[in-house]
Amino acid sequence: MADMNRENPPRLKRRWVTGRHMKRNRIFTPAQLGLMIVLGALTLTMVVPLLNILAKSLSSPEASKTMSGLAIIPKDFSLINYKIVFNHPALMNALWNSIFVTVIGTAINIILTTTAAYVLTRPKLIFKKIIMIFLIFMMLFEPGLVPEYLVIQKLGLMGSKWSVILIAAVNVYYLIIMMRYFEEIPESIFEAASIDGAGHIRTLFSVVFPLSKPGIATITMFYAVARWNEYFRASIYLVRAKDTLFQVVLRQFVILGDTASIVGQQNLFNYNDLARVDYAALKGATIIVAIIPVLLLYPIVLRYYAKDVMGGGVKE
Repeated sequence: MADMNRENPPRLKRRWVTGRHMKRNRIFTPAQLGLMIVLGALTLTMVVPLLNILAKSLSSPEASKTMSGLAIIPKDFSLINYKIVFNHPALMNALWNSIFVTVIGTAINIILTTTAAYVLTRPKLIFKKIIMIFLIFMMLFEPGLVPEYLVIQKLGLMGSKWSVILIAAVNVYYLIIMMRYFEEIPESIFEAASIDGAGHIRTLFSVVFPLSKPGIATITMFYAVARWNEYFRASIYLVRAKDTLFQVVLRQFVILGDTASIVGQQNLFNYNDLARVDYAALKGATIIVAIIPVLLLYPIVLRYYAKDVMGGGVKE
């Protein structure tokens, strides 16, 4: 036995060295190289335009007018475009409105979606099939805009940010995704929590939520991006300018070309500064401000994708 124990470590070492050697000499097949080239080219088609917009927004108005569509390095660095954006009262008010709708709306989305998913995954729930059929029917045959508008009007929510928040409180598709995550949790964990005296609320927050972080992070990202990019319903229900959202102002400026709404009310710059502003670069600065929150959200969510749903759970 002693001789066998002395022989095992060298054998394991040789095996480890061999595996490391194979990793270093890994050769890609022509199909893999072709796929990498295609994906790299597709990535460039998405990244280069964004870098070009960023470069123009950080360049002086005189330099940005001469930059090509492939330029990704700022020329004659200047923050005048961002000064105009962040010093404009209408833009800043719309930005804070969007932050409010995104934060409060996403919180309501997560609370309602997770609690509903927990209830619908309980085995003793009566009329479960009828409820699921109703929800799927509502998902497939969503009511039109006119009934929705009449409901908002009857509830007295016209002109209120709560009209945009409450009208999309639960997405049935995301609810089904959340149910799939909850169903992956073994019933033995729920039985153990019940034996320890935990009720449904305690089980949901202390057991289900920690084991479903990847799913919750995923739907949080989906909800938050949808909330942040909301402009259609906001343009209909938020009739007052002080209640409008950032994406509505962005659409008016970038797509409709309403430059007067952006620079017409500026009092912090003299006429000569405003006269030389490059509107294309100013649009780029507005777009960058609009996409930064989404870019900051993705790395936070991606950290949960590699984690197993049963990480930290009990073993069968």
